[in-house]
Amino acid sequence: MTPAAAPCGTWPSPVGARLVAAHDGRPEYPDTVGQEVWWTEPRPAEGGRRALLRLRAGAAEPEAVLPAPWDVRSRVIEYGGRPWAGAERPAGGPLVVFVHHADQRMYALEPDVPGAVPYPLTPLPPAGGRPRWADPVVLVARGEVWCVLEEPTGPAPTDVRRVLAAVPLDGSAAADRSRVRELTGGTDRFVTGPRLSPDGRHAAWLAWDHPRMPWDGTVLRLAGVTADGTLADARAVAGGEAESVAQADWSADGALLFSGDASGWWNLYRLDDPATGAATALCPREEEFGGPLWKLGHRWFAPLADGTVAVLHGRGPLRLGVLDPVTGRLADVPGPWTEWAPALAAVGTRVTGVAAGPRRGYEVVELDTATGHARAVGAAHPGPVDPAYLPEPAERVFRGPGGREVHALLYPPRNPERTVPEGELPPYVVRAHGGPTGRAAAAADLETAYFTSRGIGVVEVNYGGSTGYGRAYRERLRGRWGVVDVEDCAAVARTLAAEGTADPARLAVRGGSAGGWTAACSLVSPAAAGLYACAVIAYPVLDPEDWAAGGTHDFESRYLEGLLGSPAEHPERYRERSPLRRADRITVPFLLLQGLDDPVCPPAQCDRLLAAVAGRGVPHAYLAFEGEGHGFRRAETVIRAVEAELALYARVFGFEREDVPELELTE
Repeated sequence: MTPAAAPCGTWPSPVGARLVAAHDGRPEYPDTVGQEVWWTEPRPAEGGRRALLRLRAGAAEPEAVLPAPWDVRSRVIEYGGRPWAGAERPAGGPLVVFVHHADQRMYALEPDVPGAVPYPLTPLPPAGGRPRWADPVVLVARGEVWCVLEEPTGPAPTDVRRVLAAVPLDGSAAADRSRVRELTGGTDRFVTGPRLSPDGRHAAWLAWDHPRMPWDGTVLRLAGVTADGTLADARAVAGGEAESVAQADWSADGALLFSGDASGWWNLYRLDDPATGAATALCPREEEFGGPLWKLGHRWFAPLADGTVAVLHGRGPLRLGVLDPVTGRLADVPGPWTEWAPALAAVGTRVTGVAAGPRRGYEVVELDTATGHARAVGAAHPGPVDPAYLPEPAERVFRGPGGREVHALLYPPRNPERTVPEGELPPYVVRAHGGPTGRAAAAADLETAYFTSRGIGVVEVNYGGSTGYGRAYRERLRGRWGVVDVEDCAAVARTLAAEGTADPARLAVRGGSAGGWTAACSLVSPAAAGLYACAVIAYPVLDPEDWAAGGTHDFESRYLEGLLGSPAEHPERYRERSPLRRADRITVPFLLLQGLDDPVCPPAQCDRLLAAVAGRGVPHAYLAFEGEGHGFRRAETVIRAVEAELALYARVFGFEREDVPELELTE
């Protein structure tokens, strides 16, 4: 078929908003229970709940462990953490524990016992309370599950403590909080769940405190486990205020391994002497073997029974390899998966992870290191559309101010039935990822294809501050948030326009969360003046002064001290970069999207922005969604948001679409 020329934006596409919503989200937290693989998976059509699935040994298809409305998701540190764990008992089959999102209680289930139903392990939350649990380890022999407990100490979002705790598996703590044993004293503001040595005699975990974020500085703590199940002689053995340890775990022979960035890159180390902290780098490279700990329980490496270690590593995209720590040899795993999420688990010779590629969405992948064979075993990419409608990502390095490198992923328009008419340049959407300590991944994404298959290009900018390129790259943003990110996105947009890739009159900027901040700042910053024709701003940070004064949750309550500086020492940065304080500079149409139950970026910030632009002649629309938090999970929300974004581009870029509702703009 010879594609017909048609104006960009008008192209017909099989990638509809309902299809985007049906495949929104990715599987998370794979692990093994005995020889079985288990994981959680999103259910957008079921109110956005996350289901727990298991793949029995020898089975071709996974099965759901829990029916609706069970929702396996923890809200520890708001972004969550590993919400489940399981163990194979000597007799009686598996035992699994999990956190139910609705009440944040931890439950246990014996799934192979006929008629078994989940029973609570932890008490009902008291009035006004919000105890949460995450990153559990099931210890059948002790009759306990060890995990992270987060509970309030007062009414403010920052009035909270976190400890390692032991919860009885018999359910006795469900009505008696005193039955929960606290294993640590709460001196650390943040902790991850414990990792126990193979002989059960030692426990390791990560800890950090304000104002640091975990990618700024964490410590690896090591303690002995006594016969009565307490932790003794806890001490820091690696990390520090200016060194980030992303993960720790034990090798089969009892060596403590960790991913730390003392070299400027997250590399894998073996702890040689706990007394001195002496450690050996197992594969020293200017690559990342770790990443930002946004959720408790992320795993970038998994020790195998034969002494080798499955690792994620690379610059930018992380790929899966198997490392021999004795020789330092690292062998990468072949296959169509070019992006791996920090979700590795291992049993015997098998490694399980979550991976994607340019033509495959995120799926659960299992590698047998004995044979080298890898296959998708869960959430397998269904191929809902012809791959010809999926964009082909191109990794590019642009030049920002001063010639600095700016990494980005370019997704040109792509449709087998249509092509760009001669003399026309396609419109482009410049996307800023969230975090801002994060990275845009080159994985098949139907939301991106929704636009590129209609003739609208997308470029995702891994601006200075992004992870995957070493500590120096991610620290470019320190004190310069709202400057470096805006400049880098603008540099990419201007280069695409100058080289004839994008229409300079039809550029949009779009972002959510921290990316929403960057999008909003781009409308008011001189660095991007006159560059963008419109913007889409989703659940954004808009008022840094409010954030610094307690307007967000505890985990990020002092994040801005690294991104903008201390509010006491640099109050001018908080004022001068605030999109709210500079709202009079907004002159182009924008769409504002917000969840009304968002504790990270509360909707009050959006209300103040709308008040600031009211009556100024700036066309805008505001869509607020009941029951949605920080990021959208429900199918109906995703559909409305995607269609509204396309409707904005149609109106601003000058093309017609009859397949989406018209977006009503007010001034």
